[in-house]
Amino acid sequence: MPDFCNVHDLADPNIDWSFCPNIGAAYLYVILFALTTLAHIVQMIHTRKWYSWVIVVSGGMQTAAYILRILAIQQPRNDSIYSTMFVLLMVAPVWTNAYAYMVFGRMVYNFTQDAKVLGIRAWRFTLLFVLLDVIAFLVQAGGASIASGDDNVLLGIHIYMAGVGFQQLCLLCFLGAIVRFHQHMRAQRSTQHRQKGVTLLYVQYAVVVLISIRIIFRLAEYSSGIDSGIAKKEAYQYVLDSTMMLIALVLLNIWHPGRLMSGPESNLPSRKERKAAKKSGQQILGRGDEGLHGKHSREGSAGVV
Repeated sequence: MPDFCNVHDLADPNIDWSFCPNIGAAYLYVILFALTTLAHIVQMIHTRKWYSWVIVVSGGMQTAAYILRILAIQQPRNDSIYSTMFVLLMVAPVWTNAYAYMVFGRMVYNFTQDAKVLGIRAWRFTLLFVLLDVIAFLVQAGGASIASGDDNVLLGIHIYMAGVGFQQLCLLCFLGAIVRFHQHMRAQRSTQHRQKGVTLLYVQYAVVVLISIRIIFRLAEYSSGIDSGIAKKEAYQYVLDSTMMLIALVLLNIWHPGRLMSGPESNLPSRKERKAAKKSGQQILGRGDEGLHGKHSREGSAGVV
């Protein structure tokens, strides 16, 4: 138990904690997030799917957040450590969200004939939703930074909640695209290639649910301000935030997109390839039911989004 866990110290305005934090739980989550992040690094290198750097950043930020949480417990009067920990914990899951968008765009390319969902090309869908996620990240990061200080805390919380709400709105639109893609998958005949797409599809459903649980928790937590009853119960944060994000990372370890969509041919066509195809009057199609190229064949490229 930290040394400041008494009524007198918790009432000290120079101490950032309004409750007695569990340092043992913080150590546990450092280990768990570090392990899944290390696994993602190894999987990224092994599969050569460099877009997976995004999920590595998510895991790395959450690992760093819990390292800082330990330091903040040990140094309860150090505002900079606590503030940095708070911001990292608030915004790290947005990177998991971005990775889900990037994976889904590649799913559309690999498991449809026309590389489209809701009439949108796979690479454009990815770019659109990643840009929306960047907006959500910037709003949340700005709000969390303001809320972590001593001034304008309520304003920061409101800005952060707006960013989280926007993230959830984007997730609902994303869910609509997943459902439409699911309908397409059900219409395909059963093949080994199709089964890989179905597996990834259910992982995507799970990730959306996990992120949504976390968002709903954060909205409920701060709906009554920074010092709400929910905010003072540490177990809620571990169960409804960090555990949800940890499960998402582990699911993406077990069913890694780079393993289920393997090889350079599974990468999205580069901008250069798309321009060349357009110039020659050809159309880049999806890899279809059997994982084969359509009318326009091409060399594999790494892809960036």
